[in-house]
Amino acid sequence: MKNTILLALTFSAILFSCNNEKSNGEKEEVESVTENIIETNSNPLASCSPRVLKRNTENGLILLTEKQQQELSEKLKQLNPDLPTIGLLMYDNVLTTELTAPMDVFTKLTEDGKQLFNVITIAETYDFIVSEEGLKMFPDYILENSPKLDILIVPSAYDMSLQVKNQNLVDFIKAQNNNTEYTVSNCAGATLIGESGIADGKKIVTWIGGGEDLQKNYPNLKVQDDGNVSYMEDGKFLSSNGNLASYISSLELLEKLSSKEHRKFVESYLYLDRLQNWKK
Repeated sequence: MKNTILLALTFSAILFSCNNEKSNGEKEEVESVTENIIETNSNPLASCSPRVLKRNTENGLILLTEKQQQELSEKLKQLNPDLPTIGLLMYDNVLTTELTAPMDVFTKLTEDGKQLFNVITIAETYDFIVSEEGLKMFPDYILENSPKLDILIVPSAYDMSLQVKNQNLVDFIKAQNNNTEYTVSNCAGATLIGESGIADGKKIVTWIGGGEDLQKNYPNLKVQDDGNVSYMEDGKFLSSNGNLASYISSLELLEKLSSKEHRKFVESYLYLDRLQNWKK
C-alpha cells in the first residue's frame, strides 16, 4: 500500500514538473515573440502608423528593420553623372500606369544602344508601396537622399487627400522645382502641383471630371477643360489626364529631351501604332 501511494506521489510530481516546464516554455516563447514585435515597431525609421500596419497586414508585407533601412541607404541605385535624372514620385495607391508609362518611355535605349536618362523612383520612406491595382513596389531613393532632379514626374491616386496633407511631399516638390528643367503631373497629381504653388498662373490639366474642383481649390492655376484637353504644357510645366494619357506627356517630353526620330523609335518599340490602329 505504501509503495502504491509513493508511486502515485512520484508520478504526480513528475507530471506537475512537466506541465510547469511546458507552461514556462510557452511563457518564454510568448515573451520572446512580443519582444520582437515591440522591437520592430519601435524602430523610429519604420512607417508604423495604423494605416500602414493595416495595409501591410492585408498585403502580406513586413516592416524593415533599422539595420535593413541603413543598408539600403548605403547601397543606392547608381547614376550616370553625365545623364539627366528623371524622378518618379511614389506613394500608396498610386495608379500603376502613371509610373510604368514614363518608365516605359524613358528607360528605352537609343537605336544604337545608348542610355539617355537616369530613371529613379522616390518615396517618403524605405517601405513597400502598394499601387491602386495591387502592385507591390520599392523605391530607389527617399525624399531625404534623393539627388537633384532634372525632371520630376508627379503621378496620381484616386484619393489624393493624404498626399496633399503630407507637408514632406509638398516641400520636396517645391525644393526640386528649383532644380528641374521640367515638372510633370499626370491625372490628380495636379493637386500636389497646386498645393505646392509652383505653377501658379500656369495652364494645367487634370483627370477627366476633376478640373472644376482643382480650379476651386487652387484658383491661381489656369485649369484647362479636361473634357477636351488631354495634354497641356506651359513653360516647364507639363500635365495630362493621366492613366494611359500619361504616355502622351511622356512621349511629348521625350521628344523635347531627345529628338523626333528617337520618339518615333520608342513608339515603334512600344507597338504604339498597333494600339492606335486596333479595331475589333
